[in-house]
Amino acid sequence: MNLPGIILVTGTDTGVGKTITTAALAAVLRGTGHSVAVYKPCQSGAGAGDSDAAEIVRLAGAVTAETGVVLQEPLAPVAAAAVDGTPLPPVTAHAERVRELAASHDHVLVEGAGGLLVELDSDGGTLAELGSLLAAAFVLVARPALGTLNHTALTLEALDARDLQVIGVVLGSWPHNPDFVHHSNRQVLGSLRVPFLGALPEQASDLSPADFRAGAAAWLNGLPA
Repeated sequence: MNLPGIILVTGTDTGVGKTITTAALAAVLRGTGHSVAVYKPCQSGAGAGDSDAAEIVRLAGAVTAETGVVLQEPLAPVAAAAVDGTPLPPVTAHAERVRELAASHDHVLVEGAGGLLVELDSDGGTLAELGSLLAAAFVLVARPALGTLNHTALTLEALDARDLQVIGVVLGSWPHNPDFVHHSNRQVLGSLRVPFLGALPEQASDLSPADFRAGAAAWLNGLPA
């Protein structure tokens, strides 16, 4: 599969399906014989049991999974770190660890926190800056519902302004019974200047890991061959 070695997964917002999309990407890459590492720079909400890395391993299978810093409150990293009294590593430290993982894996998938410009450290470093440091490509995860066209356009504009490569757009949670607005938005997103990579069914994480892995390639049928 002709995908870059380092792929950053960002979203138009929080809760759009970044973790499930990252797991599906990992499953597809593993299914084609590639070794995969997943890196989460900042994990918030650990106090409530949130662990995106663990969820990705559960769904995708035998991938290396690491988290840079674990924070207890379900807040943006800087706010959560302030509550915990935990220092945040600089974006440059995350970049160095991703490079180390890339040296021993075919692909490294980096899942951001919230949207593209959420700060990951106390100096204003964002996932966009991490992408620039790594010369990496992005997958953008969007909602299918009302408002997604503006949020998607704004994020793509921010990526373009930084000369960051975009592999394509994924709908992170496609409804079982989509309305007209969902179909309309999907049609528009499919006509953008960047590829439409596919759509994951809502509640895909409720599937058994075997069914999730079996379905991943069909959901992401727009990935480069």
